[in-house]
Amino acid sequence: MASTPIEGLGGASAANGTTQNAQTAIDAFGLGFEDLLKIVLTQLTYQDPLKPMDNFEFVSQLAQFSQIQQTQDMAASLQSLVAAQSTSQAASLLGKIVEVPAGETTLSGKVTAVAFGSGGPSVTILTDGNQSISNISLSAVAQIKEAN
Repeated sequence: MASTPIEGLGGASAANGTTQNAQTAIDAFGLGFEDLLKIVLTQLTYQDPLKPMDNFEFVSQLAQFSQIQQTQDMAASLQSLVAAQSTSQAASLLGKIVEVPAGETTLSGKVTAVAFGSGGPSVTILTDGNQSISNISLSAVAQIKEAN
C-alpha cells in the first residue's frame, strides 16, 4: 500500500480565518487590549490637572476599550467553536465513502482514519485499488456517501 499526501483544494478553514483576522487587526493597529489600557493610564497620569479630561470622553474611551476586549473574546470563542465543529465533522466521516477531486479525475475511497493537526483535521482514504491516500483536507472532500 502506497501512502500519497493530497493538499486541500478549498480555502482556509474558518478557524484559521478567525485567527488570521484577529492577527490582521492587531497588525493594522499595532495594539492589543493591554496596550490600549496603558495608553489610557498614561493619558490620565500626564493630563493637565487644571484641564482634566472630560468625563464623557473618558467613559467613551473606556467603553470602546471594553468593546474591543469583548470582540477579541468573542473571536476566540468562535475559533474554539469552529475547531470543535470541524473535529466532529471529521470524526463523522469514518467509514463513509468520500470523493475528492484530483486534477482531471476524482478519487473515491472509504475513510479509514482521521488526523488532527495544526492545519485542521485531515482524512485518510482507502481506494478500491487498496491504495491508501492520506492528508486529505476536509475542504477537499467533494461528496460523501454511505458505505455499502
